[in-house]
Amino acid sequence: MIKETLPKRIRPPAVASMFYPGNAEELRNTVRSYLHDADTEQNSFQLNNEENSKLRTLIVPHAGYSYSGKIAAFAFRLLQNNQPQFKRVLLLGPAHRVWLQGAAFPAADVFETPLGGIKLDKVRMQRLTENYPWISVNDTAHAEEHSLEVQLPFLQETLADFELLPLVVGETKTEQLAEMIQQFSEDPETLIVVSTDLSHFHDYQTAQQKDALTANAIELLAAQNLSPEDACGAFPLRGALAAASKNQWQVHRLGLCNSGDTSGDYGRVVGYGAWALTT
Repeated sequence: MIKETLPKRIRPPAVASMFYPGNAEELRNTVRSYLHDADTEQNSFQLNNEENSKLRTLIVPHAGYSYSGKIAAFAFRLLQNNQPQFKRVLLLGPAHRVWLQGAAFPAADVFETPLGGIKLDKVRMQRLTENYPWISVNDTAHAEEHSLEVQLPFLQETLADFELLPLVVGETKTEQLAEMIQQFSEDPETLIVVSTDLSHFHDYQTAQQKDALTANAIELLAAQNLSPEDACGAFPLRGALAAASKNQWQVHRLGLCNSGDTSGDYGRVVGYGAWALTT
């Protein structure tokens, strides 16, 4: 008897050739170049194995690679050098395209990029939607969302094999999201990745001042001090920081800049930062 299997539902890339190269070879070379450059930075952060410090969460920006790829690479380089244990990634980012109350997983089985398909952890996704009423299944929230997608090629290049739990986060209560994230905080095989940019469309100097305050709040795990005006991913960021505070994790700044530094346009800039949270 031949067992019939349903065709896999695939979420195709929405911002390939816009936020990052659409050609597989060019994309792979671009990501590897960013990672190589990050690895050769003189002051690049290293985990202290003697203190048994373990990587648990990354906070990364989500602009086009020409704007924020360098900063994102500092985080993914650290992952590349400390990744054997990770079998899945809980990836959280804000909703830019739709208004969303709560958070949403997609109905898709696979997220595709020019580098290939990434299998979704449907078992855990279903369990979470059953246990948390504020988590829905909403393909519309994912269809054109770039905050998660731009992280995928970096993950594909730095993790050998992994399953993905992609969660678009809208308006959520910090304590609810922190409770959900806490489940994964206790799982050494799960990496938590939070996608967020910082301030938007201020002049260069104002952005530097605002982003310095936001960076300080992140490094103090002061989730309550962050608003969507400080970081577009404030909702997922607050949940992750609240969980990290409960676990007494350490925060390490990996990089901080804005689009003026990478584009040369200092008039209306967007802030970018990367952090690692460790045990």
